[in-house]
Amino acid sequence: FMSETAAALCLSAGYRAAGDRMWQVLTLFFALLPCVLVQLSLVFIHRDVSRDRPLVLLLHLLQLGPLV
Repeated sequence: FMSETAAALCLSAGYRAAGDRMWQVLTLFFALLPCVLVQLSLVFIHRDVSRDRPLVLLLHLLQLGPLV
């Protein structure tokens, strides 16, 4: 997951250097969209498993790792 995010960021930087704004935005969008969707799914898990808060916090931190 981290290597995929890093590759997408490097590719986006390459598009920026080449001046291709549309492909840069699309690359960033498709790199960050899965992170957002996973966070939304973890919010629903959080509602279902409200008693085990350390587990939910760990899941959030593991998914946000590449972005932090």
